[in-house]
Amino acid sequence: LRAKHRFVLTGTPMENSVRDLWSIMNFALPGYLGDRNDFRERYELPIARGSAPDVQRRLSRRLQPFLLRRKKRDVAKDLPEKIEQVVPCSLTSHQRAAYDALLREIQQGLGSSSKNVNAGAQRMKMLTGLLRLRQVCCDLRLVGIDKEETSAKLDLLDELLEEAIDGEHRVLVFSQFVSMLHLIRERLEKLEIPFCYLDGSTKQRQEIVDHFQSDSAIPVFLISLKAGGVGLNLSAADTVIHFDPWWNPAVEAQATDRAHRIGQTRVVTAYKLITRDTVEDKILRLQEKKRAAIDAAIDSEEPLMTGLTTEELEELLA
Repeated sequence: LRAKHRFVLTGTPMENSVRDLWSIMNFALPGYLGDRNDFRERYELPIARGSAPDVQRRLSRRLQPFLLRRKKRDVAKDLPEKIEQVVPCSLTSHQRAAYDALLREIQQGLGSSSKNVNAGAQRMKMLTGLLRLRQVCCDLRLVGIDKEETSAKLDLLDELLEEAIDGEHRVLVFSQFVSMLHLIRERLEKLEIPFCYLDGSTKQRQEIVDHFQSDSAIPVFLISLKAGGVGLNLSAADTVIHFDPWWNPAVEAQATDRAHRIGQTRVVTAYKLITRDTVEDKILRLQEKKRAAIDAAIDSEEPLMTGLTTEELEELLA
């Protein structure tokens, strides 16, 4: 693109890794941070290893002359408080048995094939295994096991929704698994709780959003994290429930801010449902480790994750 001046406006300059920052700067000021390979060697890899405070500071100094940052609290000083809370629960006995059996199967499969497959194939097997474990944490039906019509998280969700609705709160429920949203939808229909629904296949998105915003008789909005985590104004809700954790907490923060935004008049409470002694527990700890290891290159408190290393994948499956 030819232009005399270039500006970039974004709420998440580093959503997945430091590489995102290179892409933004290379558009605004081509070549300033070197080419992609140079940036990877000089900044991305040292920061990803989590032991390079000098590199982080050097990158921050490089960015400062071209960066103007405004936090929400700076421009929306009257915005109510946002409270974030992790809500743990234990797997049901059926879930625990299935989880432990699946984990053993994955570990044995990785061990037996480690010398016979290339690194890329091994990494793909790890990611596939992690996906299945995370699905078991949500509900056994996501992996084709129909032993029961409930799960630890569904029961916990029932409790949270009942408490919220009794308190005249309105709730956004996010999940990355559309199939999980379908199960929650079935539960709400059975309980005769009015709700709106949005995923990637939903047409007339704005009409559904407007309907929820204007009709206080609808207490719940079910939303796919990827389809509705950005770009929507849902300030009619003051409670957010993240049914399952995403690798990047910045994505979850963006979703929570569908409610915590200009126009909100009530305190916003965001719940993150986590199953104990599972990969979800480890994902949470990994996020905290990343936050501690990486001083945001833009002098922010942005909760960011670098790409998962093979060592981190192995730790999650340990």
